[in-house]
Amino acid sequence: MFGVYLPKKPRRVMVLGSGALQIGQAGEFDYSGSQAIKALREEGIFTVLVNPNVATIQTSPGLADRIYLVAVTPELVEQVIIKEGVDAILLSFGGQTALNCGLALHDAGVLAKHGVQVLGTPIQAIRDTEDRQLFVDRLTEIGVKTARSQSCNSPEEARAAIRHIGLPVMLRRSFALGGKGSTILRLESEIEAALTRAFSGGATHLLVEEALQGWKEIEYEVVRDIRDNCITVCNMENLDPMGIHTGESIVIAPSQTLNDREYQLLRSVAIRAIRHLGIVGECNIQYALDPASEDYRVIEVNARLSRSSALASKATGYPLAYVAAKIALGYALTEVPNGITRRTTAFFEPALDYLVCKFPRWDLGKFQGASTTIGTEMKSVGEVMAIGRSFPEVIQKAVRMLDIGVRGLDPDAFRFEDIREQLRNPTPLRIFAVAQAIRDGISIDEIHALTRIDPWFLRAIAPIVDCYRYLGQTTLPLARDVLGDVKRLGFADAAIGKLVGVPEESIRAERKAHGIKAHFSQIDTMAGEFPAETNYLYKTYHAQSSDISASARKKILMLGSGTYRIGSSVEFDWCAVNAAQAAAAIGYETVMLNHNPETVSTDYDICASTNDPMVSSSAWAVRCRTIWRCGWPPPVSTSSARVPSASMQPRTATGSAPFSTSWASTSRAGRTSPTLTAQTGSWSSSADSRYWSGRAMC
Repeated sequence: MFGVYLPKKPRRVMVLGSGALQIGQAGEFDYSGSQAIKALREEGIFTVLVNPNVATIQTSPGLADRIYLVAVTPELVEQVIIKEGVDAILLSFGGQTALNCGLALHDAGVLAKHGVQVLGTPIQAIRDTEDRQLFVDRLTEIGVKTARSQSCNSPEEARAAIRHIGLPVMLRRSFALGGKGSTILRLESEIEAALTRAFSGGATHLLVEEALQGWKEIEYEVVRDIRDNCITVCNMENLDPMGIHTGESIVIAPSQTLNDREYQLLRSVAIRAIRHLGIVGECNIQYALDPASEDYRVIEVNARLSRSSALASKATGYPLAYVAAKIALGYALTEVPNGITRRTTAFFEPALDYLVCKFPRWDLGKFQGASTTIGTEMKSVGEVMAIGRSFPEVIQKAVRMLDIGVRGLDPDAFRFEDIREQLRNPTPLRIFAVAQAIRDGISIDEIHALTRIDPWFLRAIAPIVDCYRYLGQTTLPLARDVLGDVKRLGFADAAIGKLVGVPEESIRAERKAHGIKAHFSQIDTMAGEFPAETNYLYKTYHAQSSDISASARKKILMLGSGTYRIGSSVEFDWCAVNAAQAAAAIGYETVMLNHNPETVSTDYDICASTNDPMVSSSAWAVRCRTIWRCGWPPPVSTSSARVPSASMQPRTATGSAPFSTSWASTSRAGRTSPTLTAQTGSWSSSADSRYWSGRAMC
């Protein structure tokens, strides 16, 4: 079919994990690998997992049939292939580590020697997307635009390419993770240091391309099956322009500043490109779009599940990893049921009636002397996902979820010595600099010129700043309409109380007196076209009623650990998932409260066996109170979370103008494993039994 093989059903499939967590490759691959294993086991296929990361769900007993806690390297993987008699392998669910290992196995002839079939995207398609020059050549064949570039295999070739293209230029490595080794060169004096770094660590291939700084960055998540059915599941827009790695950028889904012509243009280019490349399964395509025209460039295609895939899956309610695994086995999109809606097949494009905001978290303050400037290489260690009905609502929710001591997008939260310098050179705090610049009277046009952030986003932030100014000069009581608009702008009761000089409880009492309360809405992938049975929920003040009501069953609230940070990572997701499963086993309905889209605990089937709800929100006491008042669980909870410190208080804002409401509507420590000893999921010794039981009590 269209040059793509129809695979025979394998007997024993190896799934390559991503190994140790690192910047650019974290818990999202625990999510994708876990879903792949579940999809394989539904088909009665024996699964062999290779992953040394003992903090993950996928390496827990009961999921994969065999677990090898060994490094994901060609030498060790070949030994496992021989030992287990593997006849097929999945490469797309373990990030860059799995892809690179799979390519090395193929090039060494290991896969052919042992008769191992690559499921999903073929090796050549993977190579065509990972090798920068091959990628450009393949897309040029069908007239798809890419950045003007030149492939280089040495510093000498790179210097010549820089002279030919002209500064500024972008340097990109092939087969790299998180933009490693990439940079934008603007000055002659920067060239030698940048080339030394780009060719370090054994790198032998570099692409020198025209810099597209200031262009919009747009992403599409695309799914294609072996019968050439191809759909775009989610489109996302980076608030930050080109020049900042997408993992470092604030991302909004669906896009907010594209007109229909631009949206359809990029969608059609995505489908053409993915079909031509021969991707089978799920992938991500990234664009640069000229804000002054409809000119575009395809920046890259990730022929695998990625962090964006995890975000898109949770944002749309479309189980991307599960569907990709089924497609890899030869199923068509029309044959795969949608496990979230339970009403449709996987052959549909979700329609959203809400907004999702992804906001990265950095821990740069823990490294003395580290540069706080963000750019083409990833530095963020985690991210949050906020859901709501308007941009002001989701951006304020997102910054609260970061647990950095702010109650919202407060223009006075941080002090900047030179506000224009903060706008010009992005740091993790630039969004607060934008709010402060608006407060200080710097025009939207000037802020746009300094940041290249689309004016739509800047104008959407202005009502938040106006509201901070207004509340800073008012007192209780607040009129019902005013308080309602403030809540719909995403303000927390604590933030309002701080600004008007009263305790948070007084604001809550005022709201209750006015009949203003939050409701829980469902993630509805069909935007109301078909009944939704999803258990993904978000809290909003825009809704008139909650989409689901509480059952009469006994319930328990699970507090997730929120965004990853140094010292709190995927190990606490392990705790949350096992706690939820243990509670369900003894008859409890579980409510998962978490806002980290990378996690397994926020996957659709962790609480879905009984349609138990999962709420995307921050793990603060006020959210728990809201949930309890809605009839979900009684005040009993189990926690795997690091709850924000009440002592981290931002400063308040002051001002003198009324605000506009125009936007209101819209570790397994101590465990050792011999190199080639498999864990079957059964406990072979009393020591193992004690160990796993001890973990379950975390």
